[in-house]
Parts: sequence; structure tokens; C-alpha cells
Amino acid sequence: MQRLKRMLKHGLSSDWQRRKCFPSQSLDKIEAAIRDCESAHAGEIRFAVETALPFRALWQNQSPRERAIAIFAQQHVWDTEHNNGVLVYVLLAERDVEIVADRGVGNTRVNAREWEACCQVMEEHFRRGEFEAGAVAGIQAVAAVLQRHPPALPDAGNELPNSTILL
Repeated sequence: MQRLKRMLKHGLSSDWQRRKCFPSQSLDKIEAAIRDCESAHAGEIRFAVETALPFRALWQNQSPRERAIAIFAQQHVWDTEHNNGVLVYVLLAERDVEIVADRGVGNTRVNAREWEACCQVMEEHFRRGEFEAGAVAGIQAVAAVLQRHPPALPDAGNELPNSTILL
């Protein structure tokens, strides 16, 4: 029954909902927040919003975490000189946020609880319908983590686009 409810929730989600939560001016502010935050640390942040999981992922009962890891690979967030990419993944249908960090800034350097705290900042805002503010606050929280736990190697410049990935 839970699986059927999940499929229904995803099936009823639409791009209209994504545009309502993240209109173009919000996407511009998210991009600016990433650009501004990246100037303060050596990490590379990507922000991705997926309205709903594709049918195949639902049929395979893929978790938001598993999907975030797949998107991390598909979008080549790992493809940086110093393995310092961080993906912030938002699954709107489930109001779930996941953070996937490459090995240069990942769980060997940063405790998973710190990444989870960044997710919780966003999820709290999202529950109140504050999507733009939540995204920006989450990006700033990720930047604070990256400032506390900088990659072992110096910044190689802006290697990944700052624009939001819309799935």
C-alpha cells in the first residue's frame, strides 16, 4: 500500500508545481548564492531539483538517497580536479533533501550529521512553503561546512556550473 501511495504522489506531481516552488527568479537567486558561497571555500556546489522520480525508479523502489547518488554521477559532480564536488538534491514529490559529497569533501572528512543538518535547514523551510529561502539557507549551510572542513588541496577555480539542475 505504501508503494502505491508513493507512486500516486509522484504520478500526480508536475512541472507546474516545480515552477511554482522554484520560479525563474528563485533559480537566479540560488545560482547567485552558489557563486557567492563558492568564493569563500574550495568546494564546488551543484543544486538539483527533481519534481518526481521516473517510473522505473519508482518501480525499483529507489530511495531519494539512491537517486541523489545516481544524479551525482549522471551530472558529473565528481568530475573536479580535487574531488570537491557537492550535490544538493531536492525531490519535491517527497519534500526530501539529500547531500552527496565527493571523497575530497565527503564523509571521510565531514561527519554525516553535518550534512544532515544542512538538509534539515532546507526541509524546515520547505515545510513552510519557503523554497527559495530554504535553498539559499541550505547552500549557505553547505558552504559553512566546507569552510570548516576545507578540501586538502587548494581551489582549482569554478569547475562546475552554478546553475540549478532541473530534472
